[in-house]
Amino acid sequence: MHFTSERHLTAEQGLDDGVLEREFTLGDIPGLLWTPASASASTPVPLILLGHPALGLHKMYPRLVGRARSAAAQGFAAATIELPGSGDRPRLPALDQARADLRRTLQAGEPVGDEIIDAVVLPLVERAVPEWRAALDALLALPEIGGPVAYSGGVISIGVRLAVAEPRIVAAGLFAGSFVPRAILEEARQVTIPLHVLLQWDDEGNDRQAALDLFDAFGSKEKTLLANMGGHTGVPQSAGEDAARFYARHLS
Repeated sequence: MHFTSERHLTAEQGLDDGVLEREFTLGDIPGLLWTPASASASTPVPLILLGHPALGLHKMYPRLVGRARSAAAQGFAAATIELPGSGDRPRLPALDQARADLRRTLQAGEPVGDEIIDAVVLPLVERAVPEWRAALDALLALPEIGGPVAYSGGVISIGVRLAVAEPRIVAAGLFAGSFVPRAILEEARQVTIPLHVLLQWDDEGNDRQAALDLFDAFGSKEKTLLANMGGHTGVPQSAGEDAARFYARHLS
């Protein structure tokens, strides 16, 4: 793996199923890359970008590595980066305050207004999307990764902005489970790539109607909404199998 002074390999290990896991930094942004045994300069593989909530890579690692192993079993590489203000990255006081305001509003049983949603989501989108695009530049420069590229996961507003701004992403599997600003709802009308959207019908932290409105707004001719009963962490195994078939269609 080749790195410039701005891209540093910090550690690597082989997992028991032949997947190579590599930790890297892009400037001061930590990231993880998983590649299947089949990946090489002579046989470059497609790439799935693994989105995740802003809880930190260390906390999310078990779920991320599980998704990466699933991608590798299909012959795809997978990668993720730490989101702004998360993990070991410097805190963002304004974003922390907005999240505290959101928690207090939810605990009080009060409706969450647009001002709070915008303060929680939009600054994260504005910072994270350029970082994801820079990471994609670095990852596609590796000889063993050749594209095409898909995005998978949340924060769903980050996925929407990436789908609009990044032409190298050809498909996206989005997790509905976070609040959506009105500005992102409008941007969704510009999304035209194939979409597979997962919605937990009884997600305690999700505005179901907002998720349905967002799905309706997407401009894609091919879009599928997969809704399962249950809360945020009750996603059935079959949902992962459905997503795998979606990526196989658009990346293979």
